[in-house]
Amino acid sequence: METVPDSKPAGSPPPETLRGEIERFLESCRRPAIIEPGLDPLPLKEGSFALSCRGGLLLLEAWDENRTFVRRVNRVEVQRGGRLRLAAQKFGGGTLQLALVDLEDARATPSLRRNRQESLAQRLAGMLARQFPGWRVDGLTTGADLEHTLSPSYPRALAVRQQRRIAVLCAPEGGGDGALTFGLLWLDYVRRRAAPAPVRGLALFVPRGEEDTTRLRIRHLDPAKAQIQLFIYDGEGEQEASLEDTGNLIARLARWQPADPEGPQTAFHWARDLAREPGVEAVETGGGMLSLRIAGLEFARAAGQQLWLGVGRKRRATSLAEGLELARRVAEVRLNADAPFGHVLARAHPEARLESLVRANLHVLDANLRDAPVYGQLCALSGRDRGIADLLAIDHLGRLTVIELKASEDAHLPLQALDYWIRVRHHAAEGEFTAAGYFPGLAVRPHPPRLLLVAPALRFHPTTETLLGFFPSDIQVERIGLGVEWHRSFRVILRVAGAARPEWPAPPREGHDHSVHPTDPPRHLAFESE
Repeated sequence: METVPDSKPAGSPPPETLRGEIERFLESCRRPAIIEPGLDPLPLKEGSFALSCRGGLLLLEAWDENRTFVRRVNRVEVQRGGRLRLAAQKFGGGTLQLALVDLEDARATPSLRRNRQESLAQRLAGMLARQFPGWRVDGLTTGADLEHTLSPSYPRALAVRQQRRIAVLCAPEGGGDGALTFGLLWLDYVRRRAAPAPVRGLALFVPRGEEDTTRLRIRHLDPAKAQIQLFIYDGEGEQEASLEDTGNLIARLARWQPADPEGPQTAFHWARDLAREPGVEAVETGGGMLSLRIAGLEFARAAGQQLWLGVGRKRRATSLAEGLELARRVAEVRLNADAPFGHVLARAHPEARLESLVRANLHVLDANLRDAPVYGQLCALSGRDRGIADLLAIDHLGRLTVIELKASEDAHLPLQALDYWIRVRHHAAEGEFTAAGYFPGLAVRPHPPRLLLVAPALRFHPTTETLLGFFPSDIQVERIGLGVEWHRSFRVILRVAGAARPEWPAPPREGHDHSVHPTDPPRHLAFESE
């Protein structure tokens, strides 16, 4: 049993003074907790902690059903916002910093976030010791590296054994879907650093229950470009996951149920009248529903016997006049190129605006694509709130084309596009599109679909090429970049195949009177005029 030492560091205040300062802070907290680096916060509930003066020292004790905590407090270092930082000492020696925080005070959020990151890093160290015995762990870190898109929420390291090297990354709870993106970027980073031996593999640790998306994505990357191991962890430990067992990760394709605007329902009669308003688009979404949109922004939906109105949260319409009034109010802002950007209707859902323009300009993206039918958000995916619009089109030869749209930079675009491509390829190979009523009257070829990534040309994330470099050659990918003012003039200025890097024009030599704007297209790519 540990005994309490009877000496204290020089310069430490009297324990009664320390206790009073700590008690005053705890009284100001609604939900106090103590944080020790690398450990989860321990709530300080009434009856579950004690501050006691013994032998000229102040002891802080706390406990719950799983854990007991005892530390000697030497002094208060700083109090800021909802956080009190303490200098403390473990029994047997060793100083450390503790933090008392109010879990309900937003100002304590950075401390809690850093502690979670440090705790996960220590957990990763333990998992590596068990899964890679005899390996040395280099550079285990949670440091942010914005230049290389390395997130502090995903601790990472390099495992080394003789001449073998493996990049390692661990996803936090709730971050499983981002694991492969950040893992591949980390692998690329360590490969490009000077090293005596190549880094051939990647080990990913993902929380249990969040591994399915990652496992399916790994199955469809090029194994010659990255040898990837997947580990699943929870409170009981960790284990390596089989990449062969993907189970039923792809849901069966739901049967397409078209809307019937000519039917007897009053809702569809109103929807038909609303669709005649200038700028209103009527888009079938399946399940017999009709979505009414202006510049991509849905303001009404006809379903069954009801018409629902509203941007975001909707209410049942009681008259057609309500819908007409809302449509005109939305159009006044949404279709006005000079509308203030700060207006909520002007800036809402940029991906929806981009989707609307793409639907109307499929021939601009690719002259071989049919204008209709085009389906949106077709395949069941985890996380419909991912901020990327999905479209599925077909060309005149019956081959499917997956179109992924993003109006702003997003490092996850390539792998999220891969999710959709995987599902479309599966359903096409199984002949499910025809059987489920999609593309009526057209022969759908069972071949793998093409994949188009569409975004403003200057809004492709810098890591896009790196991630596409891990795709196998049988996935036909093309990046299509739009002009800066795409919302005013839909113009393609960039086409790049696969992971190729665009070659923008070199600056003019001195003495030449021509100029090159940085947004001009690459010289080797077609420039499509308005």
